[in-house]
Amino acid sequence: MLNNTLSLHHIIRESSLTENAPLLILMHGYGSDENDLFSFATELPEELFIISVKAPYPMQPYGNAWYAINFDAVKGKWSDNEQAIESRDLIAKFIDEAVAAYPVNKNNVSLLGFSQGSILSYAVALTYPEKVKNIVALSGYINKDIYPEGFETRDYSNLDFYCSHGSVDQVIPVDWARQTPAFLEGLNIKHQYSEFPVGHGVAPQNFYEFKEWLMKRI
Repeated sequence: MLNNTLSLHHIIRESSLTENAPLLILMHGYGSDENDLFSFATELPEELFIISVKAPYPMQPYGNAWYAINFDAVKGKWSDNEQAIESRDLIAKFIDEAVAAYPVNKNNVSLLGFSQGSILSYAVALTYPEKVKNIVALSGYINKDIYPEGFETRDYSNLDFYCSHGSVDQVIPVDWARQTPAFLEGLNIKHQYSEFPVGHGVAPQNFYEFKEWLMKRI
């Protein structure tokens, strides 16, 4: 089902509940689109109201990005953090729009991001902790450059993270992801971190583990 009156193009799977449904927002990775992670929807609990959003920056010849990743001789590979911050704030705005437009519980919002979507799910949660509760961060990492100044002093006691990574990820090195547990511990944020013997993707056992984790929390 399509709805494009909100600020981000998205598709939805309605909940079995007619009101106060737990909301799950799916955010795809670089060069993909809203259909990518939506394949998870049929396997997830029917009480979840699921929204899969499309990133705002179209790529050529197809796909979308939350922010540009550039390659040049001087900087090597680098991310456009200004675009990332814009997307972070756009997602926060979209959460407000979604809880107003759909029969969902604004106090039970979960984010699920893959790769670039995962990097942004950390950023949204650490910038707007009052808007979200559970975060499933797949194959991403912590980019402090897109968090607000003084974020370390804020109260994150309502947040809970499930983080996972492929141990042979060729796109985002697993060493980057391995810094996440200590970072979250330093902020007193509840979390679980898992690794799976795959590359830049979601192994079936990874899916079943985060599904079980999420089911206990919605």
